[in-house]
Amino acid sequence: MRWWPFARSKSKVPDLIMKDTRTLLNELQDICERNFDKPAEARRQIQQSLTEWQDMFKQGLISKDALDGMVLRGSELIRCSDGEFTNILDNLEFWKPGWRPEKN
Repeated sequence: MRWWPFARSKSKVPDLIMKDTRTLLNELQDICERNFDKPAEARRQIQQSLTEWQDMFKQGLISKDALDGMVLRGSELIRCSDGEFTNILDNLEFWKPGWRPEKN
C-alpha cells in the first residue's frame, strides 16, 4: 500500500508579494521629504506614483484598501497649497495607515 499521510500538497503558493500600506506610505513620505522645499517637483513625482499605484493594483501587487488610502493622500498633497504642503508633512496622523481626510 502506497499511502503516506505527509504527502506534499499539490497546490502551489503563487510568488506574488504584495506591498503593504506601510511600505507605500514610506515611499510617499520619502518623495515629499526629499522635495520639501520644491512642492511642485514633489507633486510631479506624486502624480507619477499615482499612476504606478494604479498599475500595481491592476497587477494584484497592492490591495484595494491600500490603493484607496494612497490615492486619498496623493490627491490631498497634489491639491494643497505650498504652505499646506509643509503642514501636511509635519502632520504625523497623515502618515499613519487608516488616515482619512477631515470632514468640515
